Amino acid sequence: MRKVLTALSLLALASPAWAGPGAGNFNLVNGTSGALGTVSISRTGANEWKPLSTVPSAGAAAPVQFKDPDCAFDIRAEGGGKAVTWAGVNLCDVKSVTLKRDDSAGAWVDYDQ
Repeated sequence: MRKVLTALSLLALASPAWAGPGAGNFNLVNGTSGALGTVSISRTGANEWKPLSTVPSAGAAAPVQFKDPDCAFDIRAEGGGKAVTWAGVNLCDVKSVTLKRDDSAGAWVDYDQ
């Protein structure tokens, strides 16, 4: 039993979701081919959207002042009558998040840690 508890303790320490300080400031990069409208963020699964104060133009970056104890977030951009959601974005220990979108591949992010 003692070995099992030791193993579980080590796993808990190694897990960034449990051990990390959470999400912090990052740069948001518009890696799509067009303009983004309103950009909002929500904890993954919460559906409580909070607008971001900065929206980068196509190919540009904008700093996001952010602090939260969680790591997993959804980012949504609305514009041109359409909304795109980047789901499950890990905002812990990242310098920048690049939003990418392709009509055939969907939406994804690239990270700079």
